[in-house]
Parts: sequence; C-alpha cells; structure tokens
Amino acid sequence: MTAAKRRSPGEGGAYPYRTAAGERWRFKCVVTRPDGTRQPVNRRGFLTKADALRAMREALSASDKGGFADPSRQPFAAYLTDWLEGLPMRLAPSTVASYRKNIRLHIEPYPIARLPLAQVTPTRLDALYQALRKSGRQDGQGDALKARTVLYIHTIISAALRDAVEAEMLPRNPAAKAHPPTAKQAQAPEMHPWSAEQLRAFLGWAREHSDLYAAWYVLAKTGMRRGELLALRWRDIDLDAGTIRVRRSVGVVKTFGEPEEIDEGPTKTNTPRVIDVAPRTVAVLRAWKRARGAMALQLARDDALAFGNLEGEFRHPETFSKTFVKSVARCQRDLGEEAPPRIRLHDLRHTCASILLSAGEPITTVSRMLGHKSVNITLGIYSHVLPGDGKRTAARLDELVGEA
Repeated sequence: MTAAKRRSPGEGGAYPYRTAAGERWRFKCVVTRPDGTRQPVNRRGFLTKADALRAMREALSASDKGGFADPSRQPFAAYLTDWLEGLPMRLAPSTVASYRKNIRLHIEPYPIARLPLAQVTPTRLDALYQALRKSGRQDGQGDALKARTVLYIHTIISAALRDAVEAEMLPRNPAAKAHPPTAKQAQAPEMHPWSAEQLRAFLGWAREHSDLYAAWYVLAKTGMRRGELLALRWRDIDLDAGTIRVRRSVGVVKTFGEPEEIDEGPTKTNTPRVIDVAPRTVAVLRAWKRARGAMALQLARDDALAFGNLEGEFRHPETFSKTFVKSVARCQRDLGEEAPPRIRLHDLRHTCASILLSAGEPITTVSRMLGHKSVNITLGIYSHVLPGDGKRTAARLDELVGEA
C-alpha cells in the first residue's frame, strides 16, 4: 500500500473548526516576508475548504515572489470591499446593497479608509462618527447624518472588524471601544398611528375609492410589514382556516451604477410565522381573490402573488408606499374634517399594534403577530400605549399602609 503523501514543511494545509454560525475553515502555512524573515500564517473565517486553500496558495505564491504582506496592513477600504464580497451568502441582497452604499458614501471618502487595517483605532472611529454627524458626506452632496444613520454605519464597521478578528487579521475589535451615538439618541422617527375611529374612516372611504382597498385592509388588520404583504402568494393564505403564513419578504436592491432590482428573500427576522385573521378579513380576501381571478385566471392560482400587479409580478415596494400616501391625501379631500391625518404606510403597522395594546391585548400575542424577535422589542416601541395600572397600584398602597 502506498503511504499517504505528506506535505513539505511550510506547505501548510486547511482545517475545519466550529463556530456559532456553522463550520468554517482556516489555513496554516509558513511564508517569507519581504525582509527575508520566515513567518507562520494562520488565517480563519473561510466558508469552504476550497476558499481556505485558495487563500493559502495566494499567500504562498506571494511568499515565493518575496511580496507577502501582513493582511493587517491592507487598507481599511480594501478590506471592507473584500468583506462585502462574502456577505451575499449570509445576508439578504437588499441588506448587502445597503451596506455597500453606506461604505461608499460615508466611509470611503474619509481618511480612515486609506489607513492600514491595523491602524483603525477607537479614537479614529470616533473621529469618523463625529465628522459624519457634523458634515455628512465629504462630497458635499448630503446634510449632516442623523444619529440613527451613524449608529447603523457603526454596526456595519463593527461587524466587518469582528470578522477580521475571527480571521486573525486583528487581535481585537477596535469598534467595541468606540463611542457611536447611543440607542436613545438614535431612536426611530416618531410614529403617528391612527385611532380605531380614524382607521375605520379611512377603510370606509377606501372600500369605495381605492383599487388597493384589500391591501390597506390586510395591512391594518395583521400588522404585516410592507415587503411581507407584497411577497404573499395565495398558497400562503388559508381562507378556510383563517390563517396567513408569512414566510418571505420583498425589497428593493439598489447597487451603484446598476439598475435597481426587486429581490425576494426571508422575513426581516428570518423566522416564518402564522397570523390568525378574523372573518371580516377573510371576507375581504375572498372578494379580492374573486376580483383577481375575474381579471385573469392565473392571478388567482395558488402560486400567484396575492397582491402582485396585473402582470402577476411584484409591485414596486416604494411605489406601493407612495400610492398609499396619495390615497390618504384623496381621502382627506373627500372627507374634509372627518378624514384621518396623513401617515406613512408603515404607520398602518403601528396603528394595528397601538389599537390592540391600548385595548389590553397581551403584549406577547401582539409581538408574535408583528413578527418581532422578542417581546422586549415590542415593549421598547409601544410601552407608551400600554394601559397603565397606576391608579390601582396607588390605591393598593393606600390600603396596605392605612391612615397616617
């Protein structure tokens, strides 16, 4: 039997290891640096054995030519570009496109982008965040950034540098010691939900005047996100059982220099859920399905989009939102003082949650309906609408303490 071929000293190899995200690969080899010294290299974070071996061959090839350079000397912007290339396997395309846009507009134009990766420090990151808060884009084409946007940019940088630590390109993550805007400073824009009476007024008007009455009705009665509604297919809606399975979402992917695309992917939390719907919502959906089928039989088939356009394709999410805003404006012209105030489409989701929570519905039930990762998220957003028990608590304290 022929003995297995052994690697020559320094030739190295690829080895698997486990992480919370699954199996990853690393390579080990010995290279020659430009000054002639020999240096062991151990790089981690590769998704496949082939990726690890390819990177090892590149390191050995550079070593043979006397040009191997420490990855930590790679410019920060160049590292971010390489890091982005590996993200499509881990995140939705719309998220990757958002990361790419923010890096291009808000990191690459600044001096920190040209520094070696090892020279990215908490102090330099703080200077970047302060510059973004003060002047925004360096090309002068944008205003100073809001705290929420700067915190989002910090989240991107932190994730990228965390992967650099995982790949042993850095000893520690400098973003962990930086000082981005706080969560309180970066709180979401103020919501403007309708009351139950205002929602009733709009839906009553929309029933007679809006072609998308069913869409507005379902959004208001289920609290679904825009992209989740637009991704629904008739097979996801069980009209007999009165349930909707939310399994996908659609969003707009905008890549600089390329036409925008509408991408279908998982929900925001990557977790499917089932929403129970009431008989009135079932009746609206049955009527909507009949109307779709009357226009073209294929629009009512199981695999058809429930709220697609007349060609059976995805509606453009941003156009869909603008259509809602225009509908509310028309409602105001028609109803005058009895019309509800103007809100965004996303505020229909807030309206659904606010009405239910104000009426005393369990927050855990509402949280599952909305598809939040945890009830703490729901509490953080809607704590101000939860009914208070202050008077009952005060009376109970009086009862326990008695007269002074």
